[in-house]
Amino acid sequence: MTDLLYSEEEEALRAAVRDLLADHCDAPGVIARIESDAPHNRALWKALTDGMGLAGLLVPEELDGQGATHREAAVVLEELGRAVAPVPYLTSAVVATEALLACGTGDLLTELASGTSIGSLAVALDVAPGAAYKVVRHENGLLHGELTGIADAAVADVLLVPADDGGLYAVDAAAATVTPQISLDLTRPLATVTLDGAPGRLLGDAEPAVRRALRAGAGLLASEQLGLADWTLTETVRYLKDRKQFNRPVGGFQALKHRLAQLWLEVANLRAAARNAADALSTGRDTDVAVTVAQAYAAPVAVHAAEEALQLHGGIGMTWEHPAHLYLKRAKADSIAYGTAGAHREALAGLVDLQAP
Repeated sequence: MTDLLYSEEEEALRAAVRDLLADHCDAPGVIARIESDAPHNRALWKALTDGMGLAGLLVPEELDGQGATHREAAVVLEELGRAVAPVPYLTSAVVATEALLACGTGDLLTELASGTSIGSLAVALDVAPGAAYKVVRHENGLLHGELTGIADAAVADVLLVPADDGGLYAVDAAAATVTPQISLDLTRPLATVTLDGAPGRLLGDAEPAVRRALRAGAGLLASEQLGLADWTLTETVRYLKDRKQFNRPVGGFQALKHRLAQLWLEVANLRAAARNAADALSTGRDTDVAVTVAQAYAAPVAVHAAEEALQLHGGIGMTWEHPAHLYLKRAKADSIAYGTAGAHREALAGLVDLQAP
């Protein structure tokens, strides 16, 4: 049986990423960014890519990547989830990278691994692995059409666009019109991508590439949701130890202790599911089942943890200055990203032949 505990190398990676985020991604800074026209933290992205080489974790060493596994990428996403970091790591270093790996496109993979280019798969964020997705029209070598709900498209340098001829095309983002959409989670903004005769470079077949990319995105999203849930639980416990009422710490009240204990159990179970999904993606064993189990469980736990943090922080949790709202919005947005929990439960039923009567 695979050991799902964190290795020494993974714990060292976690410590390094957490230290970097402590220096570059404090909550007031994130709040200030989402109130501006530039929510993405370019300086943090540069530190993650140039300084630590984390954009290339899933890219083979012969293509200037790190040649690591999804387990290491999952550790990074846990920490980014804890900080609600406004960087395109999931969309570029995982989803777009996996699509390019399926197509065997070496030069673009090298660019994404180095962080010199940011990629975005032009499939709506709410599409589950294996589900139908919208395509654009390919005509006379040019692409025409409109795609909505594309995460981090505003910061992308290259768009990976599926077309009606079954191909996946690389499109220079400068050749597309990217219009921001109103997004609940402003740390991962969505946009509409409009192509009006944009040239595209054929990379390969879209269907297997998109399926692989979305499966990896769904599986590693669980690790981001784990980091988010773990942070909200930790901060809520810390606050309830300090907050006093009737000259006693609020955290000592039995009703609150029961709520925290229940939440701790849910987060512990989520950790097991997320680690299993990351390991399955690394080894290729029972990957579809592991990913659907993780996503069927992760979204409700992350939302519950964020809601409890907001409520148990009392009045301070309702203020814009406190970061609780960032975590609730990310948790709610993640709950529909790469398929809802219900969609994954339905998919799981088919995978294990336990269809409802």
